[in-house]
Amino acid sequence: MTEREKRAAGKLYTPSAFQKELEECKDKCFEYNNIKPSKRKEREDLMRKILGKTKERFLIETPFWCDFGYNTEIGENFYANHNLVILDCAKVTFGDNVFIAPDCGFYSAGHPIEAEIRNKGLEYAYPITVGNNVWIGGGTKVMPGVTIGNNVVIGAGSIVTKDIPDNVVAFGNPCKVIRPIENS
Repeated sequence: MTEREKRAAGKLYTPSAFQKELEECKDKCFEYNNIKPSKRKEREDLMRKILGKTKERFLIETPFWCDFGYNTEIGENFYANHNLVILDCAKVTFGDNVFIAPDCGFYSAGHPIEAEIRNKGLEYAYPITVGNNVWIGGGTKVMPGVTIGNNVVIGAGSIVTKDIPDNVVAFGNPCKVIRPIENS
């Protein structure tokens, strides 16, 4: 099994096997982060080259960093404020009308708990999915393998370690459902 196949299967893999791809993406992110904010079309064009899939309307403020780019997909009307980090070793998918506050991270990559294995430089990657009509509060971190449902608000400073169902407000460390969202 190749390192790419191991990574796709959620098995331990050697991240250094992807060093060239990682560097190429980081160079593109560096370039993006150094385009003047007023050059919106230029920024949008480069972001379309970085990410695996975008819809028509989106805005990602700088600075922005991701590992590979091709594993990240964003929906229509996507907005991310400053300091978004996406470790997209596995697929990271955002639905339509997703709004992300400053200083948020989506981390599909993780490392083994056992020091002996971890010290060999191995890691794993599990996909992250964020549904439609989701608002992620500032400083939130989303861990490997998490799915956040549709019509969800995640409160600021949350650490999301488990799936969050549709139509709820959730926050905390660890993040948990606080109440349903009822349409009036």
